[in-house]
Amino acid sequence: MYNTDLPTRAELPGAGQLLRSTIIAALVAAGLLVTTILPAEYGIDPTGIGRILGLTQMGEIKTSLTKEASAEKPSPATAASEKPPAIQLPTDVATPEMAKRAQPDIKQTAAAQHTMTVKLKPGQAAEIKLAMRKGASVRYEWSTEGGGVNFDTHGDPVGAAKNFYHGYGKGRNKNADSGVLEAAFDGTHGWFWRNRSNAEVTVTLKTSGDYTNIKRVL
Repeated sequence: MYNTDLPTRAELPGAGQLLRSTIIAALVAAGLLVTTILPAEYGIDPTGIGRILGLTQMGEIKTSLTKEASAEKPSPATAASEKPPAIQLPTDVATPEMAKRAQPDIKQTAAAQHTMTVKLKPGQAAEIKLAMRKGASVRYEWSTEGGGVNFDTHGDPVGAAKNFYHGYGKGRNKNADSGVLEAAFDGTHGWFWRNRSNAEVTVTLKTSGDYTNIKRVL
């Protein structure tokens, strides 16, 4: 194997040569700094060479852009204290008129109201029914003159089976009753009265609510 010969002490550079090389390198670096780097980066051109080469103009542009960016950038304290402006919505967005226009037009039907009176001779019966949908409700009030009656409040669905019965309440020898009747199904719902006294009795019924028809069926 062949090994490269190591240089002899005589072939090595002396201290003077090293110092001279260092000085030359420093001078070259200083020359580049003054003639190219300072003009190109900072617009500083003490020798005028940078302007001839067009480097000074480049440095002046960079410096100007840096200053503009620094002026536009807020300081951390200022940025923390500033709050984004509140967004102003049009004043008519929340008005009742706008809310009504945004909602579909829903027509409301007024509640049905009726007052009916029946006269019952001794032993006679009567029945009044309301046509109602399931879940509909009716406020009612009835009272008697001349004596008490037996009553039965009940409902019949559409197409009811034989002997079907759904009661809401009943009583004997009552002079009045009131409350809210809520339909358990589609059909007719109402009151049956019978006069078990020896005198004529008048029953007055008042109804108000969600029903489509009222009729005496007996």
